[in-house]
Amino acid sequence: MALNLDSGDYKIFRDGFRKFVQKEIAPHYLQWEKEGRIPREIWQKAGENGYLCPWVDEKYGGTGAGFEYSVIIAEELARAGTLILFPLHSDIVVPYIHSYGTEAQKQKWLPGCVSGDLITAVAMTEPDAGSDLAAIKTTAVRQGNHYVLNGTKTFISNGLLADLVIVACKTNPGAVPPHRGISLLVVERGTPGFSRGRRLEKLGLHSQDTAELIFEDCRVPAENLLGQEGMGFLYLMEKLQQERLVCAIMAQGLAERMLDYTVEYCRNRTIFGRPISGFQHNAFKLAEMATEIELGRAFLDSLVEKHLAGRRIVKEVSMAKWWITEMANRVAYNCLQLHGGYGYMEEYPICRDYRDVRIFTIFAGTNEVMKTIISKEMGL
Repeated sequence: MALNLDSGDYKIFRDGFRKFVQKEIAPHYLQWEKEGRIPREIWQKAGENGYLCPWVDEKYGGTGAGFEYSVIIAEELARAGTLILFPLHSDIVVPYIHSYGTEAQKQKWLPGCVSGDLITAVAMTEPDAGSDLAAIKTTAVRQGNHYVLNGTKTFISNGLLADLVIVACKTNPGAVPPHRGISLLVVERGTPGFSRGRRLEKLGLHSQDTAELIFEDCRVPAENLLGQEGMGFLYLMEKLQQERLVCAIMAQGLAERMLDYTVEYCRNRTIFGRPISGFQHNAFKLAEMATEIELGRAFLDSLVEKHLAGRRIVKEVSMAKWWITEMANRVAYNCLQLHGGYGYMEEYPICRDYRDVRIFTIFAGTNEVMKTIISKEMGL
């Protein structure tokens, strides 16, 4: 029987989170977009209500719920057009601590991650190393009970807000092949030698802070090593399946949102005495988008079930991340066109959604990288 996230306890949770979004986030989101920030208080409110890291074990403050509850949160944020990066924190970064951290590390950090008192980020990208993680230049040299970390990271989501940053670095720069020298260090706010660069101005996601992170002789306690030295690249690869699935989930939700309000707009907006949807060309465009969105939904739902079952679906998730994010961008283009001049106005949601959806083809690995992965998985 197919998983139905709109029934039973899932529906109760979805309805509760939807109300939370409508009460605590939606009324303020446009203001946060203008200010270029998300207040810490909303993270803490989300934590108080159980909407951060719901899958974390009860002994660390979570509810021990399944990943399906994270799916609901990601979908509802996208469908409301309020793209706060709770999923980045809950389903991409914190799982590294949960999977590879020592018991002491889990007890130290996980409760704060669940409550919203600790906001997280992961720092992989560098000015000269994006999707090619093996090419990173940030180094960490062991000196007694510390690692001395040096390097610069860029395009880091939650970079300014983050209290914990998982940093990919080279602990063995001479390793052959290079990826075997990569390790993960957890750098805490206030660590000497750790500073934040400028807030980066972006095409979309204006309220989500994205920043440069700078490490200059940053002394990180050796106990902040996550997992084993030299295993960082493997850890990153193991978690990318879920990261890319979350990306596809949010892109799918955005596509569904854009079509819903565009259909309504086309029914009510008239031109030459007829509704916009009354013209065959426009009706066909809406029908084409609706079909592609249904195809995306069916494929995505099947992958969520397989992921929940613990299956390795790297090829299929890479396909979904590529195709669904491209589809969402096609939907954005056509929906804006159907709005005409109004679609270019900030007061209409399609204007912001058009900007925001563009990044989905880039982060979590560009879609060109997705095609490379698919090809390799096919044995090509």
